[in-house]
Amino acid sequence: MKKIPVLLCVLFLSIASIANAQSSPVSPSKHEAKKWFKKGEWLNGLQLKPSKTVNYVELYRQYHANKAYWDKAFEFLKTQDLQSLKVGRQNIDGDNVYATVQDTPTKDYDSTQWESHRKYIDLQYVIRGKEKIGRESPSKLTVTRPYTEARDLANYSGNGPLYEAVPGTFFLFFPSDAHRPNIMSGDKSADKKIVFKIRYTE
Repeated sequence: MKKIPVLLCVLFLSIASIANAQSSPVSPSKHEAKKWFKKGEWLNGLQLKPSKTVNYVELYRQYHANKAYWDKAFEFLKTQDLQSLKVGRQNIDGDNVYATVQDTPTKDYDSTQWESHRKYIDLQYVIRGKEKIGRESPSKLTVTRPYTEARDLANYSGNGPLYEAVPGTFFLFFPSDAHRPNIMSGDKSADKKIVFKIRYTE
C-alpha cells in the first residue's frame, strides 16, 4: 500500500521537471541559432525584417522558452492597421506582452539616454518616419542611474554605434543590450513607433 504514495510522488516530480524544462530557455549552438533565425519561420508570416543587430542566439532561447508571447506580438504586428493605432498602451497578453504606441518628435543625441531592462525585452518598430537607435553592451558604458525594479530601468552614459530605424525593419533589445532610441535622423520630425514589452525568461 505504501508504494502508491511513492509512485504518485515520483510522477509529480517528473511532471514538474518537464514543465520547468519547457519554460526554461534552451542553449543552442551559434550555428543552430543562426540557421533557425535565417529560415524565418518564427516570424509566422510577418513581412517585416529583423535588424542586423538582433542577437539571434538570445532570440532563439527566449522564443523557445515562451513561444506564445512571441507569436502574439508578431500576430499583432501582422494583423493590426498600425497607421491608425491610437497613442497609448495596447493590451495583448496582460503583463506578459503589451505595447505602447508613441508619436513624438525625435531628439538631439544629447537629449536621449542609454537604457536597459531586466524584466522585459523591447521590440521597437518605427511605423512612420525615421529615427536612429543606438545599441551597445552595458559593460562598455558608465552607469548613471542604477537599475530600479519598479521602473525596470537602468541608464548609462557613453558612446556606441547608431542604426537607422525606418518602416519595414524592427529592433529587439534583450537585457544584455543597452539601447538609445528616439535620436533624430536628419531633423526632429515626429515619428510614429510601437514599442512591445515581452516578458524575459531567465
